[in-house]
Amino acid sequence: MIRTQISLSEEEYQAAKTEAARLGISLAELLRRSLRAVLPVDKSKPWMRYSGMVASGDPESSQTIDDVVYGHKD
Repeated sequence: MIRTQISLSEEEYQAAKTEAARLGISLAELLRRSLRAVLPVDKSKPWMRYSGMVASGDPESSQTIDDVVYGHKD
């Protein structure tokens, strides 16, 4: 990751912090998701348009990604 700095108005900052908290994500993640929504999609990776769109609500989901994507196997 590359670290960067931006300037926001107090209203923008508070609105973004509130939305990030509502979603249960960091401010940085909210900003990354927002950028992904407006940046052109890399045509060589069409699946990337869906990156970051699925939320399981489970903070440990990265450890059980097959269950998240395919469902639990009986």
